[in-house]
Amino acid sequence: MILASLITYTQAIILGLLQGVSELFPISSLGHSVILPKLLGWNIHQNDPYFLAFLVATHLATAIVLLIFFWRDWVRIVKGIGRSLRDRGIDPDDTDAKLGWLLVVGTIPAGVLGLLLQDPLRHAFASAKSAAFFLMLNGLVLFGAELLRRRAPQVNEDDDARIARTVGWRGAFGVGAAQAIALIPGFSRSGATMGGGLLVGLSHKDAARFAFLLATPIIGAAAVLKVPELFGHTGDGIRGQALVASLCSALTAWFAIKFLMRFFETQTLTPFAVYCFVAGAACTIYFFS
Repeated sequence: MILASLITYTQAIILGLLQGVSELFPISSLGHSVILPKLLGWNIHQNDPYFLAFLVATHLATAIVLLIFFWRDWVRIVKGIGRSLRDRGIDPDDTDAKLGWLLVVGTIPAGVLGLLLQDPLRHAFASAKSAAFFLMLNGLVLFGAELLRRRAPQVNEDDDARIARTVGWRGAFGVGAAQAIALIPGFSRSGATMGGGLLVGLSHKDAARFAFLLATPIIGAAAVLKVPELFGHTGDGIRGQALVASLCSALTAWFAIKFLMRFFETQTLTPFAVYCFVAGAACTIYFFS
């Protein structure tokens, strides 16, 4: 492969910084990874094997940051699942066990649909034009979630207890399945999950928290399965760039989580819906003109 087609360190830094933000903000990291190179005239295509390996590294960095940020929660959740296995049932008062199994239920459809649909959808819609169009539709999805959301009751209890009580098994399965829409560049995984959380009755803050917890095993597992490709011949010429991009992605992901957990205490998905619709429409017009 010729050197001109590989990723430069400047491009790696830009893509890494963007990945950390766009993966957690409900604005589609995959969509931005397709659109930005086209806008800047970079010789990078989403289906280039080396670029997929490069993106895997940045996704893994994001998953690690999520795990570190919520590590206390994950310790309690894993212990709760362990107690339920030991007791062969979930104690009604064991919030950590209930939340843990809700995350398992939500992870199953996302994982199965991802394995079945990831490659076909990525190949079918791997163009900046389609990504821009679907980014616009992602804005409409976020608008719809806000319009249709169930109002969360004001209950003074622990965050995880409130989430476990509100979501339910059917809701967890539906929210997990909704993540499959993010396999299409332009649609957001976190946006679909947060929107699903609002529809089952979570507050914006709880929907964001549930989305980030649910995203951790999905993003992490998908990245770990693909990481060996980075150390094979596919990764030749981009391993250094992937490392730099991963560090940049981890940095912006950390600040993105901190910002969003505070933002959703009082704010809604509407600003992100406006951004996605306007940016998607503008890019669609630009690409087709």
